[in-house]
Amino acid sequence: MEMGKENMKEYSAFDVIGPIMVGPSSSHTAGATRLGKIASEIAGQGFIKVEFHLHGSFAKTYKGHGTDKALLAGILGFEPDDDRLKNSFQIAKSKNIDYKFIETDLGYVHPNTVKLVFNYNDQDDFYVIGSSIGGGSIVIININGIEVEFTGIYPTIIVKYKDKKGIISKITSIIANAEVNIASLKVTRDRNDATMICEMDSQIDENTISEISNIEDLSYTRFINTKGS
Repeated sequence: MEMGKENMKEYSAFDVIGPIMVGPSSSHTAGATRLGKIASEIAGQGFIKVEFHLHGSFAKTYKGHGTDKALLAGILGFEPDDDRLKNSFQIAKSKNIDYKFIETDLGYVHPNTVKLVFNYNDQDDFYVIGSSIGGGSIVIININGIEVEFTGIYPTIIVKYKDKKGIISKITSIIANAEVNIASLKVTRDRNDATMICEMDSQIDENTISEISNIEDLSYTRFINTKGS
């Protein structure tokens, strides 16, 4: 019996052959590199040291699978297919960025999970927790103690603000005026603060970013404007 089109899953080239990458494992190298890169974009530049708290299979096999080199390459801004990934230890040292890998238990999370703690000279530590879920795909699940969930596949705006009326409306109006479509929007509340994760179908320009950043009562803004692999 021929299977109807409605029952057939459509596969992309990514599903069949996986991501273009350097390394033996999409979860432990490509996914790890993407985790490092997006986490550093969320935390912001200027860090002098990064602690990688490795959970589950990340903790057990990170040396053999090159997860350590991949995570470090990611926080240096490299993509999974960058040949420099193999030399990330030396490159980090040349940039005076210290690093430490720590085996730990992060609780009931995906086995390929890491907590990246960014240390700065002039500001408080900042951490991001994310998981590599297979095929080079990732999910960010925690930003500095706030539970979130986004993949980094879409251009993303991350905003923290005083929980008051009108903030979401201001942000979405600016995005609409830029003729950018919102793919998803999720708000997490913590006492008097709120964190908004807004994923979009296309990138936003510098003027739109500047306009959103200038909204009153925002305490934190980050823009991840590159599509994932």
